[in-house]
Amino acid sequence: MAVSDAAKLTALIEINAKINSSYSSENALLTYILESAMRLLECEASSVILEEEKSKELVYYATISPDGSKLTNTTVERNSIAGWTIENNIPVIIDDVESDFRYSPNERISPDYVLHTMIVYPFLVKGKCIGVVELINKSDGRNFDSSDLEILKILCDQASIAYQNAKKVETNYLNTLPLHLAGSSRSDYHTFIAKSPSVLDLIHVIEEVAVTNSSVLITGESGVGKELFAEQLHLKSLRSSKPFIRVNCAALSPSLLESELFGHVKGAFTDAVSEQEGRFKAADGGTLFLDEIGEFPLDLQAKLLRVIQARQFEPVGSSKTISVDVRIVAATNRDLEAMVKNGTFRTDLYYRLNVLPINIPSLRERKEDIEPLSEFFLQKFGEVTKKKFSGFSPEAIQALHNYYWPGNIRELENTVERACVLGMPPYIQLSDLRLPGTMKAAEETKEIVKLPLEEVLAEEYSESSDGDRTLKTAVNKFKKAYVCKILDQTSWNQTKAGKILGIQRTYVSRLLNELHIREEKDLT
Repeated sequence: MAVSDAAKLTALIEINAKINSSYSSENALLTYILESAMRLLECEASSVILEEEKSKELVYYATISPDGSKLTNTTVERNSIAGWTIENNIPVIIDDVESDFRYSPNERISPDYVLHTMIVYPFLVKGKCIGVVELINKSDGRNFDSSDLEILKILCDQASIAYQNAKKVETNYLNTLPLHLAGSSRSDYHTFIAKSPSVLDLIHVIEEVAVTNSSVLITGESGVGKELFAEQLHLKSLRSSKPFIRVNCAALSPSLLESELFGHVKGAFTDAVSEQEGRFKAADGGTLFLDEIGEFPLDLQAKLLRVIQARQFEPVGSSKTISVDVRIVAATNRDLEAMVKNGTFRTDLYYRLNVLPINIPSLRERKEDIEPLSEFFLQKFGEVTKKKFSGFSPEAIQALHNYYWPGNIRELENTVERACVLGMPPYIQLSDLRLPGTMKAAEETKEIVKLPLEEVLAEEYSESSDGDRTLKTAVNKFKKAYVCKILDQTSWNQTKAGKILGIQRTYVSRLLNELHIREEKDLT
């Protein structure tokens, strides 16, 4: 195999790994496909034209032209080279574009750019042609040939799988976008992000519960975001235009908590130099969120119970009764039923609070939320640290999914903040996360000897005994040889091999099947 062919093969392997592990945006993926194809086939311009599902119009989704102009979202006539290729599902090589019977003037990616040569390949998704990839004007006035067509075929086959994955991820993100924006319009509320089925189901429950005035008890481990769910209850309720008042019951002593909640009159106690309105009065017409309700002092629980039942109370040091219309949302990570049994929490108060119970699952029970939450925190702390991160490396993403997260979302946020401080753009690396157990894994990965691609090529690609020297066969042979060598070095541990190859463990398993790789002993 010639050196130039080996270089192209190496590039294809690198492109394959990258597009199957690093892109979740359709547009970013399509642009990278064009850049890669232009580099491999040495041409001046390129475009991706896709067929709209509903209108069936042909639209430029991505273009790269010499003058930097773009035709994104511009339509192309059906009576065109792109339209003919989609209709017939046949790739074409054209040496004189503007004299071709299929050519349409609106296929130009720039008004003044002259099309000479072109290679067009159908872009298939699940066997259906949804568009084309066009490469235009091979450099130095050369024509495209069959070897270029084969390279483009391999690239488009690889890109098809990645495109399906990217579209799925992007669709999921768009489905959760209303949740992502729900608390963003007002600065005093947190941004709510979720895409896991369990949380999306909870949001539907909250929408039903929000229209009532009954008390709600939110339970869940520390750090799962109970306050954010309380905010959603308020924002989706008829009280949303009224105050949402927060009180952390664990942060104040019993005497201070009583004054904070119910207010006091001047002279009620030594430091009461003026009259103070309590949180219940401040929340009148709205919602009062009592966080850490399990820490509420036993001797104050009767007074809280009365407010919930009668909607009345007296400020500290006063005999004047104040009436309020307040909805109570309480939250705790403690077992209130156990506290009721041992006498540290009133039974009647528990039942008054627990009218509508909502339990928030831990982060390890909704792993679909890990990546979007991580991306949100990355953007947040990237701005704080003034570092422009593009995302997480595949190894870092895998570690985030594999970790147990005992501290839930609060721990995830702290982890990403630390990674932004320690890491360097463009990507957060595994070592930047400093998660328990990941530092050792990162060192183990570094200790494995890296295989030069040229060495594998030299070993595997002398001319085949059957004379088959096509690029497709060469790519598959290289993949098989390279993956086997990495698996040998990792004692056939697919997780470690995936980290070195820059792909997910599931993709390693798929390669074993696709490339007919078998090991005598059981795979790890």
